[in-house]
Amino acid sequence: MGFSGWRVVREGLSGNKGWTPHWRDASPKSDYDVVIIGGGGHGLSTAYYLAKNHGVTNVAILEKGYLGGGNVGRNTTIVRANYMLPGNSEFYSHSLKLWEGLEQELNYNVMMSQRGQIVLFHSDGERDAAIRRGNAMRNQGDDAEFLDREGVRKHLPYLDFGNARYPIYGGILQRRAGTARHDAVAWGFARGASERGVDLIQNCEVTGIDIEGGVVKGVQTSRGAIRAKKVVMITAGRSGQVAAMAGMRIPIESHVLQAFVSEGLKPCVDHVISFGAGHFYISQSDKGGLVFGSYLDLYASYAARGNLPAAEHVMEAAMAIMPMIGKARLLRSWGGIMDMSPDGSPIIDKTPTEGLYLNCGWNYGGFKAVPASGWATAHLVATGNPHETSARFRLDRFSTGYGLMDEEATGAQHNLH
Repeated sequence: MGFSGWRVVREGLSGNKGWTPHWRDASPKSDYDVVIIGGGGHGLSTAYYLAKNHGVTNVAILEKGYLGGGNVGRNTTIVRANYMLPGNSEFYSHSLKLWEGLEQELNYNVMMSQRGQIVLFHSDGERDAAIRRGNAMRNQGDDAEFLDREGVRKHLPYLDFGNARYPIYGGILQRRAGTARHDAVAWGFARGASERGVDLIQNCEVTGIDIEGGVVKGVQTSRGAIRAKKVVMITAGRSGQVAAMAGMRIPIESHVLQAFVSEGLKPCVDHVISFGAGHFYISQSDKGGLVFGSYLDLYASYAARGNLPAAEHVMEAAMAIMPMIGKARLLRSWGGIMDMSPDGSPIIDKTPTEGLYLNCGWNYGGFKAVPASGWATAHLVATGNPHETSARFRLDRFSTGYGLMDEEATGAQHNLH
């Protein structure tokens, strides 16, 4: 089923009776070349690029709930490439380039909106750090523009420029950054993978991983045993639990990150805004709701809900930098289970078990990484070698200490990343 302007008009005039399901609701076969545990954005993009880039189509995605029901469907939708350290910088640069062509690639409207992101700074020290990061972004080939106080005021006149505690000194603007529709991204990759022969199996919980003589043989599921030559674990905040089925203890802590949406408002925020001193970020959705969030809840949990002190902090940060929204009503909130690594950077690597692969540790960067994560993981699984953009995302860096990427310079403490 292809999408086009003519097709939309024709279906609208005929009662929308010609649309067909976007993907096949497959039943599990007895064996596959590759089994992917996890039907979120990263798992779906991995399956898509395995089929498209490498011709590997005997693939199954196993999802214990419904496709896109995890973090890919519960995030603040920000897409950017403003990382600084080698390893992260080229990876997220690659991801942003993939985002820019994703709708044409998938023939699906993921509602990519390159409205630009402005990251504010509030002191001389923050200005120096921001300019250093901006220079690193430009050296990588991405865009970054320095804005002084008046430059920020030109773009964001509604901010509180008189705040004595958080004075606005300026900001870094990345015009190519923006937002995308989170669930549409999952649906687009699911549709593309299914069209290429991948089995998308919902309501199929993995309960065990079969290993014989150090080699993976398949998985046990709520719908029976499935043999596989290769198994890929891509389960975000559940990564530690799934890896434990293979006898692995991985360097991941799971924490809750809350996000919030206001009632629908007339268009008023036309950028993504990041308030560094208060660790607050906000944008406006196409439906008018203000979408915003802040810190982790700062305690380990598998519960997809947050606590009130964290919610209070978010509202305080919102009012500190943007008091104009003080009378807006909060429509809803939710929590995502974040897979936090000790250095704030992800893992895409083989495991010590032959044929078993791991993709996790995305911290705050999971949504914006979806295309490049799938591209790199598919390359690793298909060829046995890491893709050049993810070569530093090694699992053993946490045991050797070599190649750690502490992007935020906050040390080896999961909940600070």
